[in-house]
Amino acid sequence: MKKLLNTLYITRQETYLHKERETIVIKQGDDKLAQFPSLALTNILCFGRVSVSPFLMGYLAEQGIGLSFFTEYGRFLVRMQGPETGNVLLRRTQYRVADNEEQSLNVARLMIGAKIANSRAVLQRDLRNHGENPNLLSTADKLATSLRRSKHAESLSSLMGIEGDAASAYFSSFQERVRSPGFNFNGRVRRPPTDPVNALLSFAYSMITQECVSALQGVGLDPYVGFLHQDRPGRPSLALDLLEEFRAGWADRLVLTLINRQQLKLKDFTHEASGAVRLTDDGRKTFLTHFQERKREELLHPYLKEKIPLGLLPHCQATLLARHLRGDMEYYPPWLVK
Repeated sequence: MKKLLNTLYITRQETYLHKERETIVIKQGDDKLAQFPSLALTNILCFGRVSVSPFLMGYLAEQGIGLSFFTEYGRFLVRMQGPETGNVLLRRTQYRVADNEEQSLNVARLMIGAKIANSRAVLQRDLRNHGENPNLLSTADKLATSLRRSKHAESLSSLMGIEGDAASAYFSSFQERVRSPGFNFNGRVRRPPTDPVNALLSFAYSMITQECVSALQGVGLDPYVGFLHQDRPGRPSLALDLLEEFRAGWADRLVLTLINRQQLKLKDFTHEASGAVRLTDDGRKTFLTHFQERKREELLHPYLKEKIPLGLLPHCQATLLARHLRGDMEYYPPWLVK
């Protein structure tokens, strides 16, 4: 369990929460694990097998403290919210910002800037770990140019163009980072993926998008109304906005690790008559096992200056975004790879 940004994250299984005076007590069996003053909290997020006493639920609703439940793997289940929490006001603000290009651009520039900066950071890490590579050096230089341009984008369409150029440059040297024989990458292909590398990238992005959907729902934001990605029926636009920060440092690094350590092999993919390439059932199971293990790894959050499990990163960023929209923070601090 961890308290960040006035939000209490309960990740330990078989725990029980109840009220004791003006505090929230967390127990596991007969053991008292922690105790927090309720007045310091705005949200409680429970992951997996976590029980909450009915009396505490009523108290949280009265105090305007949000209570959200997720599966152990992070899928959103339900959010309990009292009448005085201002969730309607938060969503109204979100919709107003989404309908105002200038305000949307202010947030989108930060998210895309973080995506490009993170892409460059992972390339620079590869260069440090594996020695100089002219193609990677050239790509890192192109990303530095794109990052400078993104800071001065004057419209969402120009920002999308800059992001597209950066993504094209980034993936132009992606094959240089694939070090397992037989895994060939000739560019990003999405619908459908036509090679094992693209299949893994698409699956990883999809999994993290769902993490972002759950995180946004957990703080009361609408994951289907974004600032950069346009609204479409069934498209979680705000979750896709948030995903941009996590592509290079989370998804791509995981995919490359699985390939280069030969934890996934060519036999873990199936080729369909349509030309699409998918993970087999065993391959998907292997991926998900490592995905969950990676979520438990701790990292230092550059803004919060605290160590958190990687799996809580979307929840922290969703909370920061909600606080910015409420006016509690002047700007939204995106996640940057260190």
